[in-house]
Amino acid sequence: MKAFRLDELEAERVANQGAYLQFLRERNMSVGLYALDAGELDPQLPHNQDEVYFVVSGRASITVGTETTEAARGSVIYVPAGVPHKFHHITEDLRVMVVFSPPEG
Repeated sequence: MKAFRLDELEAERVANQGAYLQFLRERNMSVGLYALDAGELDPQLPHNQDEVYFVVSGRASITVGTETTEAARGSVIYVPAGVPHKFHHITEDLRVMVVFSPPEG
């Protein structure tokens, strides 16, 4: 079994000075923690993998393709491979668990 604590993952992400920390990589998927602070711009480009976002904390809007929705704690958002997407109007520091399938390159 592999088990993780969000507070420890967040501390590791901060120590590595990055917005994204991949903490699990398996044959068919990878999982990471993505962080954007309030007012920050999301620099993402479309990915070659399907993604699922689970919002752990924070508040923002997200646009996937031409659709926009609010994202807040507990939101789950699916993003198909190759589709442009961005978090925006980040009003509370955002912490998002990201599942890529297949694993992120």
